[in-house]
Amino acid sequence: MTISRADMMGSDYGGDLLNDAGAKSDSLSSLPQAAFNYINSIVGSGVIGIPYAFHKAGFGLGLMLLILVAYVTDYSLILMVRCGHMCGRFSYPGIMEAAYGKWGYYLLSILQFTYPFLAMISYNVVVGDTLSKVLVRFMPTWGASMGAVRAAVVFVVTIGIIAPLCLYKNVSRLARASFLSLVCVVFILFAVVCKLISGEYNVVDLYDESSRFFSHRSGTQNSWEFANADIVPATGVMAFAFMCHHNTFIIYQSMRNASLDRWERVTHISLAFAWSVAALFGIAGYSMFRSLSQGDLLENFCWTDDLMNFCRVLFSFSILLTFPFECFVSREIVKTQLQRFITSELPELDKEKDPSQQTEDNDRHSMIITLSILFLAFIISPMTDCLGSVLELNGILAAIPLAYVLPGLAFIQLEPHSLYSREKLPAVALVTFGVIFTIAGEYFVFFYIIS
Repeated sequence: MTISRADMMGSDYGGDLLNDAGAKSDSLSSLPQAAFNYINSIVGSGVIGIPYAFHKAGFGLGLMLLILVAYVTDYSLILMVRCGHMCGRFSYPGIMEAAYGKWGYYLLSILQFTYPFLAMISYNVVVGDTLSKVLVRFMPTWGASMGAVRAAVVFVVTIGIIAPLCLYKNVSRLARASFLSLVCVVFILFAVVCKLISGEYNVVDLYDESSRFFSHRSGTQNSWEFANADIVPATGVMAFAFMCHHNTFIIYQSMRNASLDRWERVTHISLAFAWSVAALFGIAGYSMFRSLSQGDLLENFCWTDDLMNFCRVLFSFSILLTFPFECFVSREIVKTQLQRFITSELPELDKEKDPSQQTEDNDRHSMIITLSILFLAFIISPMTDCLGSVLELNGILAAIPLAYVLPGLAFIQLEPHSLYSREKLPAVALVTFGVIFTIAGEYFVFFYIIS
């Protein structure tokens, strides 16, 4: 089934985009271009946590789990567009509101704020850890106070780079940066694989405060276990790495001659490429560091390794280009909910607005909200220097429900067949998968907090 131009212009999201395009079909994406845009939205900071996920789940089970998560993600992305066709609402908030009313909309808004906000915290952790190691490489005496150096790096980057980018009137100014971000990730992957093949690497184990140096260990314990018990946090990390559902309808409606068949092809191609990149990171990283794998793979490499220091700088650059997108999503959600709280308007009054859609306004309220979000993320990020924990929590609390539970529930509600029909059983399995890991994740989070 091919969507007509008129149908798209009347949908919840992207109508203005297509209306501005008018008869200029060249402004729409071809299938390869749409796939490339989708790959950019998937491949990000989460891929460097895959070796850590393999360590948590065990190498053999972790690799199988990575295949399962990619397959389930592929199905859920296709399911979302099917829901859009059923209800005529081509946005994630739109299909949730069509299926479950205002409570579905509010639940999605909470999760869509939680995910990018925790992602911003993880970005601060990554930038603070990676750039501080580079600074210590050239200023060895600073190694005695790594915590202060890390906090100072995050502060300077937030004030000097992140805040100005996040205060842009429109996110379109940063659109071309996605290509540079993907190039950085591919180069880092190439460097990691080269390190594995050459064998020229040392592993950072811990920082010794008394002797002021990083110690190295060549041997590891509990390596190459086929399966370990920490399946839930490993799944959270992987779900975070593949999370791209908030961009689904943006990319779908940018396609030329968009249809379900073409969308399935784009999704299969994009997920296959993203899985390949994640698997290569996981296999190469775990092969080198095994049970010593950290949530940030680059943290495993010796701080005197100049090639990996260059990779750290590239990765920080990639993160800085991604940060504003997450901030814009969080800002729009906060603005929408504040407006509704003040005016007591019902969700239907602005149902055409998707929280991930960027607007041109840059008034004082937008600036205050943006700076408040950045300040809160900055205050929270120094509380942890473990990227793995942040990825686990974000994956469990937000990514899994957003990627698996809610799309399945929306399809079950909108699809007219019975619950046990052939059409709905895969969606029921998807929801069951998400609910099991969400409940188990809540149990994990509870004991993580009290421990």
